[in-house]
Amino acid sequence: MIGILGGTFNPVHYGHLRSALEVKEIFELTELRLVLSAQPPHRDQPTASTENRLKMLTLAIDEQPDLKIDDRELNRSGPSYMVDTLKSIRDEIDTQPLLLFIGTDAFNQLTHWHQWQALFDYAHIVVLTRPNYTPQSLSVFFNKHLAKEHTELAQNSAGKLYFQSVRQLDISATAIRNMIAEHKNPGFLLPDKVLTYIRQQQLYLR
Repeated sequence: MIGILGGTFNPVHYGHLRSALEVKEIFELTELRLVLSAQPPHRDQPTASTENRLKMLTLAIDEQPDLKIDDRELNRSGPSYMVDTLKSIRDEIDTQPLLLFIGTDAFNQLTHWHQWQALFDYAHIVVLTRPNYTPQSLSVFFNKHLAKEHTELAQNSAGKLYFQSVRQLDISATAIRNMIAEHKNPGFLLPDKVLTYIRQQQLYLR
């Protein structure tokens, strides 16, 4: 199975990386791809350039062979719609199971995504939750796709919805950017290599 974890990674931090490693092991993925969003359609354009965000992501996983960077959205014009990304990956991997990992905040806004129902045509959607999280009442559409066991995902190439508890670290990219802008030290929230690069490039300073 192949996993996809998308984001602006502005900047990438240990919250992203811990979740990535955890789901790689839980679902026994053959690979986990970090998909860098070039022009996120549901939020403001990132303050750091795509080149800077790609470099930070490269530095962050330099010693993590289990994680891969997928930069296809950087090579596509217009908004970075996830449905387009999943379709292009599906064209490459044939019938292998494909898992799209999203957080609970993203799941709560999923019906506002571009062609959101078509996402299930190309991948399973796995919602990463905190321990003891209880999903809100699901619509008929979501209940129809709900999987009770994660083993069901390996038996189908796409089309399932699954909730997976992970050890989420309470770290946010927004908080890191604010700390840097206020000349505070965000050490131990993100890899040292990434923080060094941010300082060298003078990113996120007001």
